[in-house]
Amino acid sequence: MLEGQTARLTQAALETLAVIAYRQPVSRARVSAIRGVNVDSVVRTLTQRGLIEDSGNDPESGAILYRTTSYFLERMGIGSVAELPQLSPHLPGLEGIEEFYDAGRM
Repeated sequence: MLEGQTARLTQAALETLAVIAYRQPVSRARVSAIRGVNVDSVVRTLTQRGLIEDSGNDPESGAILYRTTSYFLERMGIGSVAELPQLSPHLPGLEGIEEFYDAGRM
């Protein structure tokens, strides 16, 4: 990464980063399913920028799982992902969305 790099993230990158931050550890396929688009290039970009990293493999599928990095936390000004705002108050009508995805009804 270039020293002092301040290029803004695209809307697609921000959305993908948000899904990873709230669902981590999460596979690229799961992020694609949630967003409804292929996220391969966006995941590469976020990895190159040091905002996400490989966090091992899914024991069932073998897929690489991604999580946010300490650099992400630093840039967000928080100490842990537990400090991220809750989603429901910001997205009315999405109560129960976690249960929906957790039940595999994507």
